[in-house]
Amino acid sequence: MGKQAEYISSIEIKALWKGGRHIVWNLRPDVNILSGINGVGKSTIINHSAKGLHLIDSGELHAGEVGKNVSITLYPEDATCMKFDVIRSFDRPLLHSDLLEKLSDSRVKTELDWQIYKLQKRYLDYQVNIGNRIIELLTSGNPEDAMLAAEVSKPKTQFQDLIDQLFSDTNKTIDRKNNEIQFFQNGETLTPYQLSSGEKQLLVIMLTVLVENREHYALLMDEPEISLHIEWQQQLIGLIRKLNPNAQIILSTHSPALIMDGWMDLVTEVNEISN
Repeated sequence: MGKQAEYISSIEIKALWKGGRHIVWNLRPDVNILSGINGVGKSTIINHSAKGLHLIDSGELHAGEVGKNVSITLYPEDATCMKFDVIRSFDRPLLHSDLLEKLSDSRVKTELDWQIYKLQKRYLDYQVNIGNRIIELLTSGNPEDAMLAAEVSKPKTQFQDLIDQLFSDTNKTIDRKNNEIQFFQNGETLTPYQLSSGEKQLLVIMLTVLVENREHYALLMDEPEISLHIEWQQQLIGLIRKLNPNAQIILSTHSPALIMDGWMDLVTEVNEISN
């Protein structure tokens, strides 16, 4: 594995559409919000950026080089790879026939269900990793390591507390004794596949942020406000930053509510980065 980047410093897209505009987007290390009218290319920019990161991840493209019209510059400049996640917010039926045949869980019926299904394994891996780290610290014989061990489990507890708080209006709480994500509601046990679209979407976002374990990485989201209650939209960026202050957020949005809580100065219009 090469040297991991802390964040993406710029994204360049040549000919956003055939014969179309050239995009140069210089990014902040924390929060980057792309706005513009329908059809101006917000989703296309996010999708091209994700493709560029996938090419770098697969070794088909080096940082700073142009591949399939996309060039991504990383920081520091000698970094060769970048951890990233891409979250799709549309809860459409899962139509990929080959994928449906391979799935052993009949509850997975939509795109958000599929993201939750994949995240369950990442959540289990995350818990194993932090468990091993806690054991390593507690058995080191160093008294200071015992204090560090308590810190290792804090993000998981913080995630559980945040979800309980966000879902409190419908009396849903996370089952904290289960290694998989499950919920209690009025004495009943619920799987995450039984949540509403908005609840699934919020769970996917927050769980994706948690399992990156506060490491530097890029989180790309296309219109994450879809299906979210307006109060959740207002809180979203702050919640992500609280759970992982090292996450670089790159998103497109139509929602004024998403930027109301102190993020308005971080909005970039598509026409400001195109020529």
